[in-house]
Amino acid sequence: MKHPVKITVNGTETAADVEPRQVLAYYLRDSGFTSVHIGCDSTSCGACTVIVDGQAVKSCTMFAVQADGKNVTTIEGLAQGGKLHPLQDAFHNEHGLQCGYCTPGMILSSLALLQRNPNPSEEEIRHGLSGNMCRCTGYQNIVKAVQSAAKELKGQQQPVSHEPAVSAAAGE
Repeated sequence: MKHPVKITVNGTETAADVEPRQVLAYYLRDSGFTSVHIGCDSTSCGACTVIVDGQAVKSCTMFAVQADGKNVTTIEGLAQGGKLHPLQDAFHNEHGLQCGYCTPGMILSSLALLQRNPNPSEEEIRHGLSGNMCRCTGYQNIVKAVQSAAKELKGQQQPVSHEPAVSAAAGE
């Protein structure tokens, strides 16, 4: 038996009838948000990380029905008005990516980290990203990217989810 869900993704309401066992990651991918990567289906890699109502969530272990009525942000929702989010810029400028498979999850986990702690130490960044796996970079440039973005965002209030009256570009 399917259940109707309405999930606001990147500020736009989506709706569908879903199987109760369908995970959010597959719902998002089926809805066209293909930056949500499925790397493990077991919360090990973090490639499927999205922001749900302000919290970083591994979408491979959350059911779509659990996201009903919630606000979800994917990497597609960060750039605003043709301008990359400071974290996206920092990952590019600091060479914090190689193949790019883990990058959306890394950036969204970093965003949630910087919302909790706008000035994290290197150790806090490494701990904050410990649920995200990268098989290419060695992490050093990812840490540099988060440090760079933290400096850029210092003093700015960057929302991690799209509320009706708030955009991800607020304060830029």
